[in-house]
Amino acid sequence: MSESILTQTPAWQALAAHYQQIKNVPLRDIFANDATRGERLTAEAAGLYLDYSKQRANNETIRLLLRLADERGLRAKIDAMFRGDKINVTEQRAVLHVALRAPRSEKIFVDGVDVVPEVHAVLDKMTAFAERVRAGAWRGYTGKPIRNVVNIGIGGSDLGPVMAYEALKHYSARAMTFRFVSNVDGTDFAEATRDLDAAETLFIISSKTFTTLETMTNAHTARAWFLAQAQDEKAIAKHFVAVSTNATQVENFGIDTANMFGFWDWVGGRYSMDSAIGLSTMLAVGPENFRALLAGFRAMDEHFRAAPFESNLPVLMGLFGVWYNNFFDAQTVAVLPYDQYLKRFPAYLQQLTMESNGKHVTLDGAYITNYQTGPIYWGEPGTNGQHSFYQLIHQGTKLIPCDFIGFANPLNPLGAHHDILMSNIFAQAEALAFGKTVAQVQAEGTPAWLVPHRTFEGNRPSNVILADKLSPETLGALVALYEHAVFTQGAVWDIDSFDQWGVELGKVLAKKIIPELESVAAPDLKHDSSTNALITRYRRLRGRA
Repeated sequence: MSESILTQTPAWQALAAHYQQIKNVPLRDIFANDATRGERLTAEAAGLYLDYSKQRANNETIRLLLRLADERGLRAKIDAMFRGDKINVTEQRAVLHVALRAPRSEKIFVDGVDVVPEVHAVLDKMTAFAERVRAGAWRGYTGKPIRNVVNIGIGGSDLGPVMAYEALKHYSARAMTFRFVSNVDGTDFAEATRDLDAAETLFIISSKTFTTLETMTNAHTARAWFLAQAQDEKAIAKHFVAVSTNATQVENFGIDTANMFGFWDWVGGRYSMDSAIGLSTMLAVGPENFRALLAGFRAMDEHFRAAPFESNLPVLMGLFGVWYNNFFDAQTVAVLPYDQYLKRFPAYLQQLTMESNGKHVTLDGAYITNYQTGPIYWGEPGTNGQHSFYQLIHQGTKLIPCDFIGFANPLNPLGAHHDILMSNIFAQAEALAFGKTVAQVQAEGTPAWLVPHRTFEGNRPSNVILADKLSPETLGALVALYEHAVFTQGAVWDIDSFDQWGVELGKVLAKKIIPELESVAAPDLKHDSSTNALITRYRRLRGRA
């Protein structure tokens, strides 16, 4: 069994030695010895300002991290992705979500075919459809305009659209209702449709193969729900559209293939929110805002592709992620957006980061036994999280690097609300970095027995990402920032950030178990004793013993 050699490389060894020198140096000392650090350790691109001065790092740390990126061939790997090389090696596919936001004038080839015209053909088709629906020109089977849109998908076909809808709700068509169904739990569908009129409802079924179990279960339930009111299968064509590549299955379902919006196998699900998977987003915010979203993605793409690594936002964020994950043994990253519209952003990042870099072998199949790959991403909007889990971040025994995200100008200005909100970002980052010393606590007259409880050790690292306001362009840039930071980490760890074999085994086993749960006759169970006992108990509780 071969093992990864990453930890034996010169750059890694140099970082390991440097870590021993810096691991106990307080940030308060680092700042005290560098008066310009707060202005100097910053980078800016695509409308995003990154302050990384509160990282547990000095000039030598950054030099060594950049050396690691060079040694791991990051520049060549970036070029290979943008060139359309098949860098998803286990599936022999190109990785070209960057093509989804390329301008019409650009040429990007996959197997000798320029894919940019295909991308814009789909965008144009989405635009024409969205304009008809939003204007009331697309009519349902009774002649009523569409007022309700229900997106049915799972994984990237749900997390991206629902995050984008919530993030851009300020820009959405408020006369329309948007719902999202992903969970195969019947409650999800029942609650999403409970108060809807079928005559005014459009379903978007998002499944590349049109065979995804959860999505198609919900799709067929939607079909039955609709027909219970419409009583005419021909009406399906006016109320169902598909985002798929399987025209046969789409047609068999009853959807007019003229209303099928395609995408490509070089777009991974978690990278697809700016493809036809974003049809619900375009319906909500309109084609112009959707194209602004794409422009934000594109601006960050170009920055990642061309900027020197020492001023490259995704590269810096990705490398600091490696620094904490692999040298400080920090197992998680907290993403803390101080904007209520971004309440689903941490959940979106969970799939983007953990499905991408949750891998245990290298590109050539060597087992990774001597370093960690993808950390756990989690978070909640500020200031809610401050009254929930920040206690552990400040005074717990775990090191949790944080990304704070904020905006200078609110979309809903209300009195002093926004200044109070933003003061908390700056205060939390300051408190995490510098803490409160024993001497400071004692100087406040605190009783000796209480001093340890009120002392903050500080030295907790964070990024602060600041933008003007939450706009479609800003959201696109923010998502692309994390996409490319994930890529940077995958390049260092020498893993395939674009496959997801780990989700397959459970699906296969579930398909075997479903008939065992549904069977009238007692099935011949051949699982382990725990699974057999659970199935038997479930059947008894369902009256199928």
